[in-house]
Amino acid sequence: MRAVVQRVSHASVQVAGQIVGAIDQGLVVLLGVGEGDTENEAHWLAHKIANLRIFSDTEGKMNLSVKTMGGQILVISQFTLYGDPRRGFRPSFAHAAPPDIAEPLVEVFIADLKTEDVPVATGIFQAHMSVELVNDGPVTILLEKNPTESGLPVGG
Repeated sequence: MRAVVQRVSHASVQVAGQIVGAIDQGLVVLLGVGEGDTENEAHWLAHKIANLRIFSDTEGKMNLSVKTMGGQILVISQFTLYGDPRRGFRPSFAHAAPPDIAEPLVEVFIADLKTEDVPVATGIFQAHMSVELVNDGPVTILLEKNPTESGLPVGG
Protein backbone atom coordinates (compact mmCIF):
# COMPACT_ATOMS: atom_id res chain seq x y z
CA MET A 1 0.00 0.00 0.00
CA ARG A 2 1.11 3.53 -0.71
CA ALA A 3 -0.03 6.72 0.91
CA VAL A 4 0.59 10.39 0.31
CA VAL A 5 -0.10 12.08 3.65
CA GLN A 6 -0.63 15.83 3.73
CA ARG A 7 -1.03 17.96 6.84
CA VAL A 8 -3.94 20.31 6.18
CA SER A 9 -5.79 23.17 7.83
CA HIS A 10 -8.97 21.96 6.07
CA ALA A 11 -10.01 19.77 3.15
CA SER A 12 -13.05 18.46 1.32
CA VAL A 13 -13.95 16.06 -1.46
CA GLN A 14 -16.82 16.41 -3.92
CA VAL A 15 -18.51 13.90 -6.21
CA ALA A 16 -20.82 15.27 -8.91
CA GLY A 17 -20.69 18.72 -7.30
CA GLN A 18 -21.75 17.48 -3.84
CA ILE A 19 -19.44 17.46 -0.84
CA VAL A 20 -19.20 13.85 0.35
CA GLY A 21 -16.43 14.33 2.92
CA ALA A 22 -14.82 17.26 4.72
CA ILE A 23 -12.44 17.85 7.62
CA ASP A 24 -10.95 20.71 9.52
CA GLN A 25 -7.35 20.50 10.75
CA GLY A 26 -5.80 17.10 10.21
CA LEU A 27 -4.53 14.89 7.41
CA VAL A 28 -5.52 14.11 3.86
CA VAL A 29 -4.47 10.57 2.94
CA LEU A 30 -4.34 9.61 -0.72
CA LEU A 31 -4.33 5.80 -0.51
CA GLY A 32 -3.28 3.34 -3.19
CA VAL A 33 -3.60 -0.44 -2.95
CA GLY A 34 -1.13 -2.55 -4.90
CA GLU A 35 -1.15 -6.10 -6.14
CA GLY A 36 -0.32 -8.50 -3.32
CA ASP A 37 -1.44 -6.13 -0.55
CA THR A 38 -3.31 -7.72 2.35
CA GLU A 39 -5.00 -6.63 5.54
CA ASN A 40 -1.57 -6.66 7.21
CA GLU A 41 -0.45 -3.71 5.09
CA ALA A 42 -3.71 -1.87 5.79
CA HIS A 43 -3.34 -2.39 9.56
CA TRP A 44 0.30 -1.28 9.58
CA LEU A 45 -0.32 1.81 7.47
CA ALA A 46 -3.38 2.96 9.44
CA HIS A 47 -1.53 2.66 12.75
CA LYS A 48 1.52 4.43 11.31
CA ILE A 49 -0.51 7.34 9.94
CA ALA A 50 -2.68 7.78 13.06
CA ASN A 51 0.49 8.04 15.16
CA LEU A 52 2.73 9.92 12.73
CA ARG A 53 4.11 12.91 14.64
CA ILE A 54 3.93 15.73 12.10
CA PHE A 55 2.00 18.37 14.04
CA SER A 56 3.78 21.05 16.04
CA ASP A 57 3.86 21.06 19.82
CA THR A 58 3.99 24.23 21.94
CA GLU A 59 7.71 24.59 21.14
CA GLY A 60 7.11 24.39 17.39
CA LYS A 61 8.60 20.90 17.00
CA MET A 62 6.84 18.19 15.01
CA ASN A 63 5.97 16.12 18.05
CA LEU A 64 2.21 15.52 17.91
CA SER A 65 0.15 13.03 15.95
CA VAL A 66 -3.28 13.65 14.46
CA LYS A 67 -4.62 11.62 17.43
CA THR A 68 -2.91 13.65 20.13
CA MET A 69 -3.82 17.01 18.63
CA GLY A 70 -7.47 16.09 18.08
CA GLY A 71 -7.41 16.26 14.30
CA GLN A 72 -9.33 14.44 11.58
CA ILE A 73 -8.39 12.39 8.52
CA LEU A 74 -9.85 12.56 5.01
CA VAL A 75 -9.13 9.32 3.09
CA ILE A 76 -9.22 9.33 -0.70
CA SER A 77 -8.63 6.05 -2.55
CA GLN A 78 -6.29 6.67 -5.47
CA PHE A 79 -5.15 3.79 -7.69
CA THR A 80 -3.03 6.23 -9.72
CA LEU A 81 -0.40 6.08 -6.97
CA TYR A 82 0.58 2.83 -8.69
CA GLY A 83 0.93 4.48 -12.10
CA ASP A 84 4.21 3.52 -13.77
CA PRO A 85 5.22 5.92 -16.57
CA ARG A 86 8.66 4.39 -17.26
CA ARG A 87 7.61 3.01 -20.64
CA GLY A 88 6.34 5.80 -22.84
CA PHE A 89 4.10 8.64 -21.74
CA ARG A 90 0.93 6.82 -20.68
CA PRO A 91 1.28 5.28 -17.21
CA SER A 92 0.62 1.61 -16.73
CA PHE A 93 -1.53 0.69 -13.76
CA ALA A 94 -0.70 -3.01 -13.93
CA HIS A 95 0.59 -3.06 -10.34
CA ALA A 96 -2.54 -1.49 -8.83
CA ALA A 97 -4.85 -3.98 -7.14
CA PRO A 98 -8.13 -4.59 -8.98
CA PRO A 99 -11.18 -2.90 -7.46
CA ASP A 100 -12.60 -6.10 -5.93
CA ILE A 101 -9.36 -6.49 -3.93
CA ALA A 102 -8.64 -2.79 -3.32
CA GLU A 103 -12.02 -1.65 -1.99
CA PRO A 104 -12.18 -4.07 0.98
CA LEU A 105 -8.60 -3.13 1.93
CA VAL A 106 -9.44 0.57 1.80
CA GLU A 107 -12.38 -0.19 4.12
CA VAL A 108 -10.08 -2.10 6.51
CA PHE A 109 -7.71 0.89 6.53
CA ILE A 110 -10.58 3.28 7.33
CA ALA A 111 -11.96 1.00 10.07
CA ASP A 112 -8.49 0.78 11.63
CA LEU A 113 -8.17 4.57 11.69
CA LYS A 114 -11.50 4.76 13.49
CA THR A 115 -10.30 2.25 16.10
CA GLU A 116 -7.40 4.66 16.71
CA ASP A 117 -10.07 7.19 17.80
CA VAL A 118 -9.51 9.49 14.85
CA PRO A 119 -12.57 10.98 13.10
CA VAL A 120 -12.50 9.91 9.45
CA ALA A 121 -14.18 11.32 6.35
CA THR A 122 -13.89 9.67 2.94
CA GLY A 123 -14.43 10.04 -0.74
CA ILE A 124 -16.33 7.44 -2.75
CA PHE A 125 -14.42 4.45 -4.09
CA GLN A 126 -14.03 4.54 -7.92
CA ALA A 127 -15.89 7.86 -8.23
CA HIS A 128 -14.48 10.84 -10.10
CA MET A 129 -13.64 13.15 -7.18
CA SER A 130 -12.60 16.76 -6.79
CA VAL A 131 -10.39 17.26 -3.75
CA GLU A 132 -9.76 20.67 -2.23
CA LEU A 133 -7.24 21.18 0.54
CA VAL A 134 -5.00 23.72 2.17
CA ASN A 135 -1.66 22.04 2.85
CA ASP A 136 -0.35 23.33 6.19
CA GLY A 137 3.40 23.86 6.17
CA PRO A 138 3.50 22.49 3.55
CA VAL A 139 3.98 19.05 5.06
CA THR A 140 3.73 16.03 2.76
CA ILE A 141 4.95 12.53 3.66
CA LEU A 142 5.16 9.46 1.42
CA LEU A 143 4.60 6.08 3.06
CA GLU A 144 4.67 2.61 1.64
CA LYS A 145 4.18 -0.83 3.14
CA ASN A 146 5.20 -3.42 0.61
CA PRO A 147 3.92 -6.96 1.20
CA THR A 148 7.40 -8.33 0.41
CA GLU A 149 9.08 -6.27 3.17
CA SER A 150 10.17 -8.22 6.21
CA GLY A 151 11.09 -7.18 9.70
CA LEU A 152 8.45 -4.46 10.01
CA PRO A 153 5.98 -5.53 12.70
CA VAL A 154 2.45 -4.18 12.73
CA GLY A 155 2.68 -0.84 14.50
CA GLY A 156 6.44 -0.63 13.86
